Amino acid sequence: MPPQPGLAVAGELSRVSGLGEGARLMLAALRRSQLPTWPVDVGPLLPAHSADLPATSDTPPPRVPLVLHVNPPLLPLLLYRAPRSLVRGRRIIGYWVWELPSAPPDWSLGARCVHEVWVPSQFCATALEALLPGRVRVVPHPLASELPVPDALERAAFGLPRDALVVLASFNLASSLERKNPLAAIAAFRAAFGDRHDRILVVKVGNPNHFPADFERIAAAVAGVPNIRLETRMMTPGERHALTASSDIVLSLHRSEGFGLVLAEAMLLGRPVIATGWSGNLTFMDADSAALVAYRLVPARDPRQVYANAVWAEPSRDSAVAELRRLADDGAARSVLGARGRAMALARLSSAPLLAAADPSRHSAPGTASTIVPHLS
Repeated sequence: MPPQPGLAVAGELSRVSGLGEGARLMLAALRRSQLPTWPVDVGPLLPAHSADLPATSDTPPPRVPLVLHVNPPLLPLLLYRAPRSLVRGRRIIGYWVWELPSAPPDWSLGARCVHEVWVPSQFCATALEALLPGRVRVVPHPLASELPVPDALERAAFGLPRDALVVLASFNLASSLERKNPLAAIAAFRAAFGDRHDRILVVKVGNPNHFPADFERIAAAVAGVPNIRLETRMMTPGERHALTASSDIVLSLHRSEGFGLVLAEAMLLGRPVIATGWSGNLTFMDADSAALVAYRLVPARDPRQVYANAVWAEPSRDSAVAELRRLADDGAARSVLGARGRAMALARLSSAPLLAAADPSRHSAPGTASTIVPHLS
């Protein structure tokens, strides 16, 4: 029988994480387009889940395709624990994010559990194509369909002076210290501005308790530095967007990104972005819409052993310092770059790719049945 219109969207809807935010963004865009949607919070079925946000779940009717915002290593476990009514007799779509040029070997097991995979960037698609030939589709996060809305907060709410230039480096510690590379951002800022009181760096750290040793490295790097502020408060989306909107520059010297949600949100808020010119963030930025930092590719070295057997970028400190000084000293250049970035993000991050992927006619064929979870076929 043909699939029902609409999509069931499953993920860690109650958790503050990249995958959780991706699922929430998809749901919001589908609802705005008036496509039938069914949210399914599968966080409680996954290990080490933290309930950070309120979330509700609906039971989707039969034959509605199911999009699972769960990366492959946990997918077999999730499907084993999930109610049979959630997965039986429907097309299963993985929404996956990976941050290196090739997928890790242990993702092959999860690949056998889905009919197709959607990814937020061409960078991710290239990494996964060898794993699922012909079954990978680029569906960027539809951020432009529901723009970030800052709370009505002034700089004083974050302890920031009105007359200083503020640079923001924001990341989630659960997403890998080495990959997000905030220590490089701190070093570049210090090289660019020293202890100047009119230049402030805010290092926003999400989930600082997840990896205490990593957080201690960050705290040590900023200890005693008068113009660097460490921000660790749990913020609502509106508060987080207000902090971004209060900043003059958003800085990311990441080694790799599957997409780059923080950067995309900053561009939609009209903030000029300085970012490593490599990986998934190039989905929505180029040299005209962001200040792209030069880099060289090096073997990925990750003490947590999440990322290995591939390359990632080592951003140039000299390049980052030059861009920081250029934009800090030129308010007009910041305004132009912010406007160009917003226009680019609006154009690249609409809901059109998602709505095209959700078209029921695409899901009429049974696709490739799972050999691990027989009830998927």
